[in-house]
Amino acid sequence: MALSVVVLVVFQLVGDFLVRALGLPVPGSLIGLVGLTLCLLALGRVPAALGKVSGGLLRNMMLMLAPAVVGLIDNFGRVREEWLPFLVAGVAGAVITLGVTAVLLQHLLHRQSGQVGDESAEEGKA
Repeated sequence: MALSVVVLVVFQLVGDFLVRALGLPVPGSLIGLVGLTLCLLALGRVPAALGKVSGGLLRNMMLMLAPAVVGLIDNFGRVREEWLPFLVAGVAGAVITLGVTAVLLQHLLHRQSGQVGDESAEEGKA
C-alpha cells in the first residue's frame, strides 16, 4: 500500500516537472493524472492496492479542496471586483460537466442494454 502512495506522488511530481520544464499552462497534477491514466490503460487493470489508496483519497476529497476555498476567501475583495468572470467560469464549468456526464451515462446505459439484450437472446436460443 505504501508503494501505491509513492506511485501517486511520483506521477504528480513528474507532472509538476513537465509543466515547469515545458511552461505548460495547466496544473502539474493534471498532467500526472493523465500519465497515470495512460499507464493504467496500458496495464489493462488497476492494481488492488492502488485502487484502495485512490478510493480513500476520493472519499476524503473535500479535505483536499479546503485550501483552495480558503485561498478564495482570502482574496474575496478581488472576487467582489471581478465577479462576472468567476460566475461565467462556474456556470460554464457546471454546464460542460453536466453535458459530458449525460452523454457518458447514455453511452454506458446503451452499451449495457445491448449486452443484456445479447444475453437474453442467447438464453432464448438454448
